[in-house]
Amino acid sequence: MTIDLNCDMGEREDIAGERLLQLVSSANVSCGAHAGTPELLERTLRLAKRYGVACGAHPSYPDRANFGRLSMALSGGEIEAAVEEQVRALARLAAGLEIELSHVKPHGALYNDAARNTEVAEAVARGVAKWSRKVVLVGLAGMPVLDTWRAMGFRVAAEAFADRAYEADGSLRPRNKPGALIQDPAQAALQALELARRGGIQTLCIHGDTPGAEKILEAVRSRLEDAGIRVQPLRAE
Repeated sequence: MTIDLNCDMGEREDIAGERLLQLVSSANVSCGAHAGTPELLERTLRLAKRYGVACGAHPSYPDRANFGRLSMALSGGEIEAAVEEQVRALARLAAGLEIELSHVKPHGALYNDAARNTEVAEAVARGVAKWSRKVVLVGLAGMPVLDTWRAMGFRVAAEAFADRAYEADGSLRPRNKPGALIQDPAQAALQALELARRGGIQTLCIHGDTPGAEKILEAVRSRLEDAGIRVQPLRAE
């Protein structure tokens, strides 16, 4: 059995990016709309290449003030244009380093809105399609977004989270609710193993800005490998 471990990267200077990139198999690199600087994005891409980590684009609502974690009342056309612009910009930066982006995963509120809202999901996919249809789109496991993207001709990867709590309907618990963030490495590792064994999941995420992310990733990777689950770069369903 294999599974991908991914992490959102290139967002903050104080994140231990190099250590995280030694532990994951895929990196979702910020496109600059919610966080990050061109210098940080380039450094993140270079490190990912050094450690053989697959790189993907991590577009968001254009809202640096709120780290892209609040929904925005944008039209489908506005979302489409924002996603296209962001993904193209990161792809150009990656190409200059001889890196080909493998996937696209929306960030924060855009990810959560796309998970349930077909119009948002379609707008995200249209924006990506204007750049390329050859990448994998990453979305929340068990949510309608994956069916929407499949119907639009994309390969998809179902994602689950080791460091986030879930609601009964399979959605992520909002960050403003108690217990939404799992910071205990052992608890996160146990959840990761349970999710991987459940099946139907291609990639597990640990957020780069979760406090103690490197310790969580170390525990998660160790628990998976001890159970005979190999960590390898992102694959589609």
